[in-house]
Amino acid sequence: MASLYNAEGYFSPTEYEAMTRIEKVERAAARTAAFRPIVYICSPYSGDIERNTENARRYSRFAVDQHCLPITPHIYFTQFMNDTIPDEREAALFMNLVLMSKCAELWVFGDVISKGMKAEIDRAKRKHMKIRYFTESLEEKL
Repeated sequence: MASLYNAEGYFSPTEYEAMTRIEKVERAAARTAAFRPIVYICSPYSGDIERNTENARRYSRFAVDQHCLPITPHIYFTQFMNDTIPDEREAALFMNLVLMSKCAELWVFGDVISKGMKAEIDRAKRKHMKIRYFTESLEEKL
């Protein structure tokens, strides 16, 4: 905390003002560094489930490395819901959309767009959500 007096005990308003400004900038930087936008990870799940799950983990890690908070429901919900049971799949798809509504951006990975991914992309477009497309090797498509 800045003081109106310098280390020798003399009144020093110039030093005080400078230190106060520095502390204010540091606090603002700390708040900014702590902010991580929430991004929804959209990638295939069905088909080669093992490979697609591993890719989804990699995409999520990529989002973390980009200072984002990833939401990847097909990693999470498949831990306790069965995608092959129609009622559970429908419930999971609904919950996916609820989670997506809390996100700032939709990140689409890979060249294959599954039926579920298309539904998520279409919804994001209707909601005017920012959509970013990436290759499987994590390069953004422009």
